Amino acid sequence: MAGGSNINISERLDFMGLTSENCDQLKSIKPLIDREIPVALDVFYKKLRKTPEVAKFFSSDAQMNGAKTAQAGHWDSISSGRFDSAYVDKVNIIGGIHARIGLEPRWYIGGYAILVDHLIKEVIKDNWPKKSGLFGKKESIGAEEFGSTVAALVKAVFLDMDLAISVYIEQAEIAKQAAQKEAIDSERKMVVDNFGIAMQKIVEKDLNYRMRADMPDAYQPLQDDFNAAMAALGETIASIGDSATEIYSGANEIRTQSDTLSKRAETQAASVEETAAAVEEITATVKTSTESAENAGGLVSRTKQNAEKSGEIVREAVEAMDRIESSAKEIENIIGVIDEISFQTNLLALNAGVEAARAGDAGRGFAVVAQEVRELAQRSADAAKEIKKLITSSGEQVKHGVKLVNDTGVALAEIVEQVQEINENVSSIIDAAREQSSGLQEINQSVNTIDEGTQQAAAMAEESTAASHTLAEEVAKITTMLGEFTLSPSKRSTSRKTVQRSKPEGVKSRPPVKAPVAANAKTDRPTASPARELTKKVANAFGGAEAANESWEEF
Repeated sequence: MAGGSNINISERLDFMGLTSENCDQLKSIKPLIDREIPVALDVFYKKLRKTPEVAKFFSSDAQMNGAKTAQAGHWDSISSGRFDSAYVDKVNIIGGIHARIGLEPRWYIGGYAILVDHLIKEVIKDNWPKKSGLFGKKESIGAEEFGSTVAALVKAVFLDMDLAISVYIEQAEIAKQAAQKEAIDSERKMVVDNFGIAMQKIVEKDLNYRMRADMPDAYQPLQDDFNAAMAALGETIASIGDSATEIYSGANEIRTQSDTLSKRAETQAASVEETAAAVEEITATVKTSTESAENAGGLVSRTKQNAEKSGEIVREAVEAMDRIESSAKEIENIIGVIDEISFQTNLLALNAGVEAARAGDAGRGFAVVAQEVRELAQRSADAAKEIKKLITSSGEQVKHGVKLVNDTGVALAEIVEQVQEINENVSSIIDAAREQSSGLQEINQSVNTIDEGTQQAAAMAEESTAASHTLAEEVAKITTMLGEFTLSPSKRSTSRKTVQRSKPEGVKSRPPVKAPVAANAKTDRPTASPARELTKKVANAFGGAEAANESWEEF
């Protein structure tokens, strides 16, 4: 036997002990059941009409008669002992109808009690021993068989009630779950709809919206939390708006000061660049001067060497003049000897002429020779006089030349000493020029380093200026976005006052406050800059007050 989706008919038959023999016993009393079930149903529906709790399920007698016919047909299946899938389907339909109309099991069980009461009475009455036998012409059956037949009828009735009530309970549970699901879905829809509206208000940036719906108890705390969150969010947005306005004002000041700093950095960079170029030119000039001084030093050194060599040459010339003078004196002595020899020769020639004259003609040739010798001696004497005169003049000139050479030596010695002093001075100049060149190179490197640092500072100033402009633009965007939120009138007025207090774009920022001249290092603080004020405002806006109050000196 097959069962329904949730009913295992075989298990129930086996548990109740409703065997095929019992089914045959039901078949044996089927004629009686077919005969008496309409009577029993009449009794039942008569009772039903008098019971308002049950009669309300029928709108008319025709509907009631239809139900009676359906029950009679169902009892035909029971009395036939056919507990198959068709039977189970009928029971599912019956249980489902009872569950749908809300017929409680007590009325169903009470109705079965009326039907079984009538059927058992008729079975006993019909089975009671008679002369003609049980069921008219048949002989009466034994007590055990009769009890088994009645038990089979009771089992069939309880099986039918079990199945119908099980279906009723199952359908009721399904209906209950469906009702619960419907209630949950309805409640969920209500919550989703209300929170959907609330979320839409958040999307529309309306922070004044509050949920007023009569929410279920389970969602009431959530509604309260949402309203509290909206209120807190409104206050936070208003506070952020105020801080954003102050930040925007500070950003404008920073932007103005950054522009000024950038221009000053550019001017300073240009000045440093010009200074670096000038120092580089001076360095090149000093380097050239140093090279010229070194060349002059070399020239002076060579001049000194040449002067020293000239002094040596002069000394050698003086010595040569001395030797010439000595030679001239010796030559003068020799010429004196020659002059004496010429004088003696002249005397001898004169004597020879005298003697030749005395000799007459015999001595005439000797007189001619003597005359010639005399003339030669005279010429020799004249030549010796001329030579002596020339040597005397040459000696005087040599003396004068020696004097001049000595004077030249003295002058050269003085020149050598002066060249030595010049060489020392030029060496000092060269050393100083080298030191100046080295110092200027270091200065040039330092100036180049300062130039690079200044260029980097100028670039950083430009980046800082660009960043300040970007910051001001972003803060303006934030302020614009915050202005799109709908706040309460009090918060909106506060934000509006803050906006009025902030300086509009284009207004010159106030000059920075100068620190006092006599400052106490232990008590005085650095002058607050717009950047620090801006950092404090940002920190206060997002709950970082403690961080904003930290000491900048420690940072």
